[in-house]
Amino acid sequence: MTITLSTLSPVTCSYLSPAINSAQNHTTTSSNNNLILSPSANANRIVLTSQSHARRAVSAAVSSSTGKFYTSLFVFTHSLTMVYVNLRVNYAGTAQTSIELLERVDVFDLNGNSVLISDLWKDRKAVVAFARHFGCVLCRKRADMLAAKKDRMDASGVALVLIGPGSVDQHNDEYFLFVAEVYADPSYASYKALNFVSGVTTTFTPGAALKIIEAYMEGYRQDWELSFEKDTRTRGGWQQGGIIVAGPGISNISYIHKDKEAGDDPDVEELLQACCS
Repeated sequence: MTITLSTLSPVTCSYLSPAINSAQNHTTTSSNNNLILSPSANANRIVLTSQSHARRAVSAAVSSSTGKFYTSLFVFTHSLTMVYVNLRVNYAGTAQTSIELLERVDVFDLNGNSVLISDLWKDRKAVVAFARHFGCVLCRKRADMLAAKKDRMDASGVALVLIGPGSVDQHNDEYFLFVAEVYADPSYASYKALNFVSGVTTTFTPGAALKIIEAYMEGYRQDWELSFEKDTRTRGGWQQGGIIVAGPGISNISYIHKDKEAGDDPDVEELLQACCS
C-alpha cells in the first residue's frame, strides 16, 4: 500500500514534548486507512503506522529537533534574564552601600577641624572634585578647568569643593585655595567608599603620559617634593580620583565620574548639565 500525505485526513498528533522528554498522545484515526502517529523506541522520532496492516512502520518522518531548539533558546534567554536581574540588584546594593559608607567619612578643613563629608552638600548642591594627590600636575590642570566654570556654578548656587588624599599639612596648598573649598582625607575613606581605582597600572598608561606632556606644555608643573613625601608616594601616588555632584540632601548624588586612569577628565558639558541646569 502506498501512503501519501493526502491519505492522512484527518490525522493529528502524537508527539514528544522536548521540555519534559515524554510522549504526549493525541490520536485521531483516518476514517479510510485507520492510521495513527505514535512514539517509537527512538526518543527522537515518531512513527506512522497502519492498524490494518499489522502495525507495519510506513514512515519515520517527524523529528523533534525544532522543539529542542526552541526549548534550548528559552532556557538560554531565561538564564540571561536572571543574570541581568542579579547584576542590577548587586549594582543597586553596592551603590547604596557606597553612599552609606560615604556619609560617615570625616574630612579635615584648613584648620585641622573634622567635618562630616556629607555636611559639605547636606544643605546645598556641590561639585566635589577628588584629587589624586595635592602635588599632582594633572589635578592642578583639572582645578583650573573647574575654576573656569566657577562663575556658572556661582550663578546656580553650586559650591565647588576639592578633596585630596593626604595630610592636613599637604592640603594647605595655595595653588588650590583660590579655586575651591579644600579638605583633606588622610584615611582615604571617601575614595574607598566611592570605589575609586588605584594602582600602578592606572597611573602609568600611554594616555596618562600624553596628558602629562600636554600639561607641561601648557605651563603646569608637578610638585615633586610633595609627590615624594611618604604618604603620597606609598598611597596617594597610585590613587585615582573623580568628581561627584551631590546635594542638597545627604544621600542625593546625581552625578559621578570615576577616573579610569590618571588624567581621565570628565566631559565638562555633562558635568555642567548635572550641576547647573
